Amino acid sequence: MIPTGIASARESFPDTTEVTMRGRGILGAIVVVWLLIGVFAAYQRHYFDNGPTNCGTAASIATTVIAGPLNYKMNPAVDCNPNVPQPK
Repeated sequence: MIPTGIASARESFPDTTEVTMRGRGILGAIVVVWLLIGVFAAYQRHYFDNGPTNCGTAASIATTVIAGPLNYKMNPAVDCNPNVPQPK
């Protein structure tokens, strides 16, 4: 008896949810590694030392962590005191 129909198609092709879940796992692992590299870059710049904590320090740490491996080509810094017009 030769298998025909939907049952044979399911046997010959992988389940799409399995492929999607595998892709999400790989993407999740890449994101975790990216962020860990960013945390290591912030550690190398001594951002986690006990020092004055303010908006600029917190924003620089967050930017460094999010930038991940790009930190080794640039130095992200954030200024929390932008020049904005003051109300009259």
